[in-house]
Amino acid sequence: MEDTIQFIDNAVTAAAVDRYVTVTVDVAKILKSWRASLFAFEWMLPDGCVKSTSELSAAEQPKRLAVEEKIKQGAPLEKPVLGIGLMENVEIGAGRAVFLTLAAQGAKEMPVHIPKSSRDEFTAFMI
Repeated sequence: MEDTIQFIDNAVTAAAVDRYVTVTVDVAKILKSWRASLFAFEWMLPDGCVKSTSELSAAEQPKRLAVEEKIKQGAPLEKPVLGIGLMENVEIGAGRAVFLTLAAQGAKEMPVHIPKSSRDEFTAFMI
């Protein structure tokens, strides 16, 4: 599935291209770490699975549907931007809907932006 999706750089990184690097990450490993995020409840069930569209809040459902529509149209998706949070877990910044929608659809790996300064912390998550 992810072979048919085209990714483009996230607009968030455009202003600071020298601060970010693109890496390919293992989606399952990212989800396992992100589960500790204070924001995980918005998209994740207590068992660690990504919520279905109907299980998402009214505020999050349109984000999921917009990503699904882009996929359906064959439009490129912006690479999500990941970082390391205060509790040393992965945080998904910009592109959360992209990352989690693709994860829910079975993506195994995905290109993402990470801060160059966090490259060592992401080694365990990279493919």
